[in-house]
Amino acid sequence: MKHARQEHLITPQAVLDALKRRIGKANGITATALVIYLVEDASAAAERKLRACIEHLRSQGHPVCATPGDGYFMAANDEELKETCDFLRGRALTSLRQENAMRRIALPELAGQLGLPVTNEGEDHDQQPAA
Repeated sequence: MKHARQEHLITPQAVLDALKRRIGKANGITATALVIYLVEDASAAAERKLRACIEHLRSQGHPVCATPGDGYFMAANDEELKETCDFLRGRALTSLRQENAMRRIALPELAGQLGLPVTNEGEDHDQQPAA
């Protein structure tokens, strides 16, 4: 009988071993299917653990690729690695654009609601204008 809560079995080495059987995007596997392969059950916690392992493996230089349409796989060639890197860069840029807009628009609005003065970094409001 399988046991619930087996996320501890999802380790970077277990994920790497499983993905070594998945070379090339044609052999990609979804996060849910990979979790089921590893622990015979799926849960949101297990998928979070899987993503943490993927992040760790990538930070160690393993060519773990993924796209929403293809799932997780090991790069079979430079083009597959480049495609995943481009996807990750695009996602990061989207996040940075959102952060920029929130700081530029929401932060001044929030400061106004709280009755705080809004200043730009580096401005010196105590100086008198030059004559």
